[in-house]
Amino acid sequence: MKHLFRRVAAGAFCLSLTMMGSTASSVTAQTATATRGGAQSIDRKRLSEAAKESRDAAKAFNDIVRVPDKAIPKELIDRAEAIAVFPGVLKAAFIFGGRGGDGVISRRTASGWSAPAFFNLGGGSFGAQIGASKTDYVLLFMNEGALKGLLEDKFEIGGEVGIAAGPVGRAASASTNATLDAAILSYSRSKGAFVGAALKGVVINPDNNLNEAIYGGMKARDVLLGTQTMMQMPRGTEAFPLELTRYSSRRAASR
Repeated sequence: MKHLFRRVAAGAFCLSLTMMGSTASSVTAQTATATRGGAQSIDRKRLSEAAKESRDAAKAFNDIVRVPDKAIPKELIDRAEAIAVFPGVLKAAFIFGGRGGDGVISRRTASGWSAPAFFNLGGGSFGAQIGASKTDYVLLFMNEGALKGLLEDKFEIGGEVGIAAGPVGRAASASTNATLDAAILSYSRSKGAFVGAALKGVVINPDNNLNEAIYGGMKARDVLLGTQTMMQMPRGTEAFPLELTRYSSRRAASR
């Protein structure tokens, strides 16, 4: 009888330990789930931000290339090695000027346009200027020299790399001196009045906080050198390279 009692007591003790372990595991699992949920919320927020920037850039590019009789010549788009779009760049000045905005850049690769890398545009100017406006900028990077600058942590436009205002019009020649000499061609569409501002002196910096958040730690350089296909890009960010593909499907020669 005593042996039976001991066996029952031992069984009850083991059952108690099992239930305690199960409860602890449940609490740990719930905590882990909550932690993952919090991380996912942060990722979703950054991904939503990135997707919006990609869509805004795609829309701005589409609007500019579709301007009747003043569009960017398709010959130049087909020759470009990378394209940057900075939509809604805010410019404000009274003698001293400044500009700032966010944008995306895709590079032409052997598998098509790269996933969009996210950049910030900023800089100042000085001169007889007054006013404020928002401007959409499109930059065509025409050669390896321009691409090299993009892969650095800080790239000043108009420094060692030449820049020129790109010719417009569907019948514009793609072989003018400006297009041959300049590594970068710039286009803009203003939404307000502004006088005297030039694009030279503007600095482009990678927004690696955003790049790393949505590309799993990859910086802008890694994204531009990558080979992600449209299917592999984070959901929503493919809007910009998809828009570029609509206008120019040429692929870069294998490097």
